[in-house]
Amino acid sequence: MRRLLMLTVVLPWMTVTQPALGQDLPRPAAQSSAAVLVADKVFVTPDRQLIATGNVEVFQGDVRLSAQEIVFDNSEGRLKISGPIRIDQENHTTILADAAELDRDLRNGILTSARLVFQQQVQLAALQMTRVNGRYTQLYKTAVTSCDVCDDGRPPLWQIRAERVTHDQDEQQLYLENAHLHIRDVRVFYLPALRLPDPTLERSSGFLVPSIRTTSTLGTGVKVPYFFELGDHRDLTVTPYISPKTTTLDLRYRQAFRSGDIELNGAFTRDDLQPGEDRGYLFVDGDFNVLDDFNLRFQGRSTSDDAYVADYSLPDVDRLRSQVTLDRAERDRLLTGSLIHYKTLRDSEDQNLIPSIIGDVTYEQRWHPAWRNGEFRAATTSHTHRRTSDAIATATDPMGRDVARLNLDVSWRENWHLPFGILGSWQLGTAIDHVRLADDDTFQVNNTRVTPRSAVTFRLPMTRQDPSGATQFVEPIVQLGWSNVTGDPIPNDESNFVEFDQGNLLSLSRFPSTDAREDGVSLVYGVNWARFTPDGWQANATIGQVFRQHANSNFTKSSGLGGTSSDLLLAGQLKFYDGTALTMRGLLNGSLNFSKAEVRGDWENDKAQLSGSYLWLGTDTAESRSEETSEFWLDGQYQLTGNWSTSANIRYDISDARATRAGLGLAYQNECVTLDLSINRRYTSTTSVEPSTDFGFTISMNGFSVNSDSKHYRRSCRNS
Repeated sequence: MRRLLMLTVVLPWMTVTQPALGQDLPRPAAQSSAAVLVADKVFVTPDRQLIATGNVEVFQGDVRLSAQEIVFDNSEGRLKISGPIRIDQENHTTILADAAELDRDLRNGILTSARLVFQQQVQLAALQMTRVNGRYTQLYKTAVTSCDVCDDGRPPLWQIRAERVTHDQDEQQLYLENAHLHIRDVRVFYLPALRLPDPTLERSSGFLVPSIRTTSTLGTGVKVPYFFELGDHRDLTVTPYISPKTTTLDLRYRQAFRSGDIELNGAFTRDDLQPGEDRGYLFVDGDFNVLDDFNLRFQGRSTSDDAYVADYSLPDVDRLRSQVTLDRAERDRLLTGSLIHYKTLRDSEDQNLIPSIIGDVTYEQRWHPAWRNGEFRAATTSHTHRRTSDAIATATDPMGRDVARLNLDVSWRENWHLPFGILGSWQLGTAIDHVRLADDDTFQVNNTRVTPRSAVTFRLPMTRQDPSGATQFVEPIVQLGWSNVTGDPIPNDESNFVEFDQGNLLSLSRFPSTDAREDGVSLVYGVNWARFTPDGWQANATIGQVFRQHANSNFTKSSGLGGTSSDLLLAGQLKFYDGTALTMRGLLNGSLNFSKAEVRGDWENDKAQLSGSYLWLGTDTAESRSEETSEFWLDGQYQLTGNWSTSANIRYDISDARATRAGLGLAYQNECVTLDLSINRRYTSTTSVEPSTDFGFTISMNGFSVNSDSKHYRRSCRNS
């Protein structure tokens, strides 16, 4: 009844008076919606003043006003409002005040003892606030902060006090005049003018959060990034890095297109580590959809010298990979091509002797004929890699060997459902490999090899449910395979390292590339097991082994595939309902010793997160490992309190009894400030890189960002 009363009494009054009042203050054409007023009591005085009292609400476009009393003066076209007053606009800007005088459109006027709040993140408290044309809000004697302000009179953790602040609603900017930064009640910094984006602005040119970095090689320096908004789809970030031992300019350029995006990261450096030399790097990444649904991806990596990546804490890699890939995947068709370049950063590798330029083109298609329940596949692959050296290869060293290879592979596959729940599958195929070599006197220039193959596989999946409600799954597997490699010998240039795991247990060739293939009759057996409980606990395991007619000398000792019988493959995983997971994989040889073993664990709860792994590798001269190798790494985080968190990581080489990397971090975050401290130590050294320690320090005032809201970290006025 209350709302119905206002719709029948107030709206006609506001509609009648609107044309005359519209002549007092010019308004944009877009602001033409009528106002709706709701109150406990509304009456019109003899001098044509409309007075609304008790839980008053006014709706005008995207603006909502609530107050205790509103007096609308028809002769002046103004609203006199008694508070407490609250004005909300578009659900992200709120104005609070004790009293106000506004025009009929709520776009112009004066508010006293006012506060301007953006997205419940940043508030501006002022003695007086003036609204101009619905766009500008001017505040006088203002305090700006994103910290919670308590009623006990204690100052916030930080605040910016300014003589005047102007908020441009259209540009979403705050302009501060005669601004002072206060930590509690202590004035620590002064700026005659300051511009800040309001939290509703997604992109704006300006300074980003600075950071302090201290390293044992570069000393203590500061990074001050500046962000340039070059449009809705482009931006540039320039970051000067200044320390006593280096002068570096970091650059990042990003641009989004209708069909993709591109990002460039780079730096130009002059430092004391390599005096008188220009140093730097350039990384380029792009991803586009081109032509007829083709995906074009590219990345470029280049540095001035091998030590730059480690000196300036770039991504931890020992080879730089630049690549261009074009591919299109459909239900029955795949076409992909790539061109790759490698630049090694390892002291143990000669750039001229590694395959630094690699090209691949693959086309694969499959057909499902109507006359039989099966699948026919055909694939062709062209591969080439070259070394920049012209040194002639020997029987034991590839030296400068260059390789070009063309592969054709056709196969037929079909599945059967046999009695007693047995699932069967059969595959039959042939591969033709033609290889052309250069800079090699050991093998012929042109070599052709043909490898027919066939395999039949049987599975018996079985399930049962325990009285507890848990479901168990068991699947024995047996495969009988055959392949016959005939033709010219081909050098093994790409398949020197082989991993034997669940993914290739049933493969007829477990080499990672087609320059090497398995030969002869093979028998594979294995068992898959899994258990799932109603409360979310689950476990799975795989056991498998391969028997061959002939041993293959291309398999290394630690691959687990040497000899006529392979090592026993053991793999398993445990997952618990609380997020804990443990994954294990190992190869157990005939002497009941592991040739390889790996364990990885992950655990987390509401306050902590921990991940780690352990790796053990046996000796293998073919893989350049004359001694046993074992190492572990741990990476964890812990929430000390609601605001404090810590992190740590370590990578430890057990064989050498020394750490290779270690780090510690400490962070504090609440609704208005983030403090991040870190220390990282790299212990490894090469001829171009020395061990170094890196200290990091970052402090930022939260609130002036669309993603800076952190209600989870808000302090309590009672406890802060």
